[in-house]
Amino acid sequence: MTKVTCDMAVSVDGFTAGPNQSADTPFGDGPVERLTQWMFEQPEANAAEIDAIVAAGAFIMGRNMFGPDRGDWDESWTGWWGDEPPYHAPVFVLAHRPREPLEMQGGTTFTFVTDGIESALAQARQAAGSADVAIAGGAFTVNQYLAAGAIDELRLHVAPVVLGVGERLFEGVGPLSLERVGVNATDLVTHLTYRIVR
Repeated sequence: MTKVTCDMAVSVDGFTAGPNQSADTPFGDGPVERLTQWMFEQPEANAAEIDAIVAAGAFIMGRNMFGPDRGDWDESWTGWWGDEPPYHAPVFVLAHRPREPLEMQGGTTFTFVTDGIESALAQARQAAGSADVAIAGGAFTVNQYLAAGAIDELRLHVAPVVLGVGERLFEGVGPLSLERVGVNATDLVTHLTYRIVR
């Protein structure tokens, strides 16, 4: 059966991005580069975790993760990742305004879902087949799926930095019981894998 996973790079105090996100500062203000420093400076030591982030058969993300605009769509905007996003699979983007599907190089197609998180998850499950579905972010989207009890496995990549303000994981999700099923660490990150106990 398809498993729903989630990978989040997070500060020790639970933030996944700083304040004032924009096209120029997609992760916001503050020392936010520390959240993903491990991916770029230690790719060999963290290869298994990096591979797992993009291993799903379909992905779900919020509009904020797809792009910086909040009003009408800028049809020229095709995401932060260039012509070939790293997903290589269907990506379902939660949105309030409709937009035609966007096919990119490498097998990624962004489909814009305007009828809620349940619809996006149903479409992602169908697209993934027997593979996993990944909730890609950002924090607001992940928190909605956590609150709905829809995530089976949560993989936190905890960077040794305190942001103090920004987009916080676990806001408004209610009580959760987590069973740790994996841990790995370098000096730049501690990878914690939890099964969500229902």
